[in-house]
Amino acid sequence: MRFDIMTLFPDLVNTVLGESIIGRAQKSGAVEINTYNIRDYSEDKHRRVDDTPYGGGKGMLMMAPPIYNCYSAILEKQKEVGFEPESRRVVYMSPAGKVLDQKKAEELSKLDNVIILCGHYEGVDRRIIDEIVDEEISIGDFVLTGGEIPATILVDAVSRLLPGVLSDPECYEKESISSGMLEYPQYTRPYEFHGVKVPDVLISGHHANIDKWRDETARELTEKNRPDLLEGKK
Repeated sequence: MRFDIMTLFPDLVNTVLGESIIGRAQKSGAVEINTYNIRDYSEDKHRRVDDTPYGGGKGMLMMAPPIYNCYSAILEKQKEVGFEPESRRVVYMSPAGKVLDQKKAEELSKLDNVIILCGHYEGVDRRIIDEIVDEEISIGDFVLTGGEIPATILVDAVSRLLPGVLSDPECYEKESISSGMLEYPQYTRPYEFHGVKVPDVLISGHHANIDKWRDETARELTEKNRPDLLEGKK
């Protein structure tokens, strides 16, 4: 799968996605992530990408032309390397979008290409959203300084569902949220820490009892912290 990210801060995106599992996935070829500096596609001699909004108001708004030029360049670069995706989606990271969840990550993981637009300042000219964006996605009901961090979260959530990124599908199929409930509590050595011992069932070797304990504790934790996830499961 290929991600193409349009941003004013490519180094920020590359730093986050160049580490850990996603970094290794890029090196192995399991996922391809490309970043593009929107400023490089400005037609202004000062590489300007923003201006004051019509109608007044505080802050600056990202202009449509540099973003469109960047988007067009991405499509052209894809053609140059022979990349012809059967499925593509252009996503704008925006607090006005639907909140990202595991279902959406799974949906996007089935695509060949996701192009992500990261806004900044007071956002972007609405005309560019209407022309090139297929979907607006938010990571929560709060406002950040830009779309870069949300973009890295989206890429991480989607990438780990792709073949070859994690060692085994079970790594994500049975974990928190993916299973429809929060994940059960987990323990490792030492057996006793600050007077608290590992639950006896986990060292019993009885796999049926262990699975039952995990299911029961996962449900208890979900009922306590995220009862909304259990709607329709009772």
